[in-house]
Amino acid sequence: MFSDPQKNIALFEIANGMKVVDLGAGSGFYSIEAAKSAGPSGRVYAVDVQQDLLNKLKNSAGLVGLHNIEVVWGNIEKIGGTKLREAIADRVILSNTLFQIAAEDRDNLALEIKRILKSGGKVMVIDWDAGSPLSPKTLVPRLFAEGIFQKNGFQLEKGFDAGDHHYGIIFKKP
Repeated sequence: MFSDPQKNIALFEIANGMKVVDLGAGSGFYSIEAAKSAGPSGRVYAVDVQQDLLNKLKNSAGLVGLHNIEVVWGNIEKIGGTKLREAIADRVILSNTLFQIAAEDRDNLALEIKRILKSGGKVMVIDWDAGSPLSPKTLVPRLFAEGIFQKNGFQLEKGFDAGDHHYGIIFKKP
């Protein structure tokens, strides 16, 4: 099975009223599930560099009655590139995105997450497993991903099985 947004979001403990940021939101599978968990009093900021995907996501959310998703055209590889204010998020999702980030920009991504995340907030990283025959050519192995976040001040909370082709890690901002 591929990465299951519903199952993985359930592990992430998103409570009603929380603010969640989905970085590299793409088609919005994680944004939609997060919006359901955050409830009508919560807010999901779906950030992506591709405007067409954001438009599709906004339309899809409206069709299923979710009006708590705000799409944000931004660059997650630059500090301040999400255009979100500091410490806005209770939770940050980074799914199937880390492998797409150039090696020299990965620290900036971690620092941008740190900037937008509240103290005590959590980030969930889901990315391609090296053992998968479907994985892309460029990978960020799980231990390497852990190193990126830990060296930028995050505490490893737990790893989890994110599907047959993906690993999952949850970090906490102290």
